[in-house]
Amino acid sequence: MPTPPRTLSVEAVVLRHSDWGEADRVLVLFTREQGKVRALAKGARKMLSRKAGHLEPFTHVKVLLAQGKDFWIVTQAETLNAFLSIRADLLRTAYAALVIELLDRFTSDDGENPALFQLLVHTLSRIATLEDPFIAVQYYHLRLLDLTGFRPQLFTCLRCGKEIQPENQFFDYQEGGVICPRCAPQVPTAKGISLNTLKYLRHLQRSTFEAAQRAQPSPAERNEMETILEGYFTYLLERRLNTPHFLNEIRREIAAQR
Repeated sequence: MPTPPRTLSVEAVVLRHSDWGEADRVLVLFTREQGKVRALAKGARKMLSRKAGHLEPFTHVKVLLAQGKDFWIVTQAETLNAFLSIRADLLRTAYAALVIELLDRFTSDDGENPALFQLLVHTLSRIATLEDPFIAVQYYHLRLLDLTGFRPQLFTCLRCGKEIQPENQFFDYQEGGVICPRCAPQVPTAKGISLNTLKYLRHLQRSTFEAAQRAQPSPAERNEMETILEGYFTYLLERRLNTPHFLNEIRREIAAQR
């Protein structure tokens, strides 16, 4: 069998970190080449550390890793994009935290996924630069579901198989998609979804981002989109996400200031 590499040069996004010992940090990185990996940044908590500024959450970096006893060891780090506008704005920070939490929850240390890495980098860039990142985040949600094997069925009823008609429908988390009004009485867990919200979800699911960002859902439709997708994520992950509460708190603070 081939000998595992002793060093790795990878492109990564820092998902999170935690303190280790007196001065070190353990990083969770999502890399283009290896998927999710854990690495130790020695001395990263020291005041004069050259690595610390490159290894904050949300940062897109190039890192050189050396094989250690328990972890990969970060020997070099270079920032490719710090996404500074995310850190300077609480609403953007909340959106980015949601994106990172979802990717962290849906992935394990089981190998590369270049398409998911590219989606992550593009989404962070969109959150950093777009005036309103809402559509970029919902687009990410649906692409993440595609790339992790949980694509919801939005075009035909999961019970009878018939094409969805232009009327209000139902969505069931357990079934993984839309249930038509005729079949919904047989599915007590199905939740109502308006026709317009379903149209927006279908549009985002089948469009390029350039086409998707032309969508202009109303405030009520935005709320319904988030509720449906958050409920689906909660069912798939078997636990609630932490960041939607933070995101809603920031929105309430912004609304109160207007």
